[in-house]
Amino acid sequence: MSSTTLPSPGEKAPSFGTDHSDLAALGYDQQLHRSLGKYASFAAGFSFVSILTTIFQLFGLGFSFGGPAFFFTWPLVFLGQFMVALNFAELAARYPISGAIYQWSRRMGGEIIGWFAGWFMIIAQIVTASAAAIALQVVLPSIWSGFQFVGEDTALTSADGAANAVILGSILLVLTTTINCIGVKWMSRINSIGVTCEIVGVIALVLVFFTHAERGPQVVFDTGAPGTDSGYIWAWIVSGLMAAYVMVGFGSAGELAEETHNPRRVAPRTIRLALSASALGGGLMIVGALMAAPSLTDGNLATQGLPYVIDSILSSPWGTVLLIDVAIAVFICTLAIQTAASRLMFSMARDGRLPASTILSKVNSRTGTPIAPSVLIGFACVAILAVNVGNSAIFTTLSSVCIVLIYLAYLMVTVPLLMRRLEGWPHGGRRATPISAEEKFFTLGRFGIPVNIAAVLYGGLMVINLSWPRAEIFNPTGEFPLLQWAAPLTVIAVVLAGIACFPRGRTHPKPVTIGA
Repeated sequence: MSSTTLPSPGEKAPSFGTDHSDLAALGYDQQLHRSLGKYASFAAGFSFVSILTTIFQLFGLGFSFGGPAFFFTWPLVFLGQFMVALNFAELAARYPISGAIYQWSRRMGGEIIGWFAGWFMIIAQIVTASAAAIALQVVLPSIWSGFQFVGEDTALTSADGAANAVILGSILLVLTTTINCIGVKWMSRINSIGVTCEIVGVIALVLVFFTHAERGPQVVFDTGAPGTDSGYIWAWIVSGLMAAYVMVGFGSAGELAEETHNPRRVAPRTIRLALSASALGGGLMIVGALMAAPSLTDGNLATQGLPYVIDSILSSPWGTVLLIDVAIAVFICTLAIQTAASRLMFSMARDGRLPASTILSKVNSRTGTPIAPSVLIGFACVAILAVNVGNSAIFTTLSSVCIVLIYLAYLMVTVPLLMRRLEGWPHGGRRATPISAEEKFFTLGRFGIPVNIAAVLYGGLMVINLSWPRAEIFNPTGEFPLLQWAAPLTVIAVVLAGIACFPRGRTHPKPVTIGA
């Protein structure tokens, strides 16, 4: 992997004088306010992943299936996703445009594949924001009982807890929608401050865990099951869903490319850094929690997750401070996801590829922000939560479904990209664009094809794993039998809805040459 000269992104030779001229060479005017620096770009990806939010929620899921050895699914998923991130980084250097997944996919696979990649990603991000917002239920009632508006049972898997989660999540979504409408400067400031708090919280949590260890790091080799149990491997594979749920969204830096200074250099770097930093911090959190847990066999670690460990080793004031930090992480995670989704919706609407594109593509001249997409996404997120009131499996259902859609959207980038690489992209072949000698940017070079193949294989296997109709994941209480098939049924529904919304008969106003 190295840096090499950057091909021009279209038939026009790009001008590298300014970010504005780069965007013009791609066929777009600068409408969004370009004000984000390197840290804000990194924060966009890091806060989408939000290990303090997601591991706090999902640790129990991984441990309950795989025991301490579920830890090893973490580095494996990281390696697979890092292959994807490397491909995204190369595309981000060549096509620094809002709506990254949609824009990259259409340039590699054509308008139909690109449109469905964008459609899948929009739906996935809306559902992901909903799933992130309800994480407040895991935190706020533990800080103050007054946050429990419905009943007394705060567990997210209970009917009262699920209903209360909808209320807290809806309030949070109204707040994030308001911030997104105010403007990208305020959003980036709040997000950057929140990410800083999250990083400090992760470091503090890891230190607390390691200084209160009950056992050594070799605990990660404990399967928690008899060694002769041939079924353990399948339970271990299921436990890998935890890592798969967490390590997504690192490409958000690409979604904000039109609002980032020098995005051709910054976005590829921050995409890789956001995923790597999340993997390192998350891995240390998992090992530390396994070492510090009072017991691995009493069932509390599987049912309560990290809150059980924290409550056991920290006094009330410090535990409360940490929970407040987790609440901040949930807030910025939801904000980052909604921001990325609004930019993707704006990018597709700007090309006239969505219903009501004229409204959705408008940018407020004062704030430099597409307000209509933010409002629509916020409303859709609240609607999803409202529909799921009383569903005690709400979190696992939403998480599983949205992650399947994200992985499918990623495949709609990596599969066409691999096809283009086999034709010679980006250095030669019938569809490759000539190399410009003016600038050097990130590229995979001769490692492009093997890295791309690894990304495709990983993505395909993970889609199967995520979609498999497991009752213990989608319908643990047995109350809603149809939920067991939530993933495949949702994919079918999203495809059918996409067919209904696809702009048939309309010529794309900004056509591109595939592979250029």
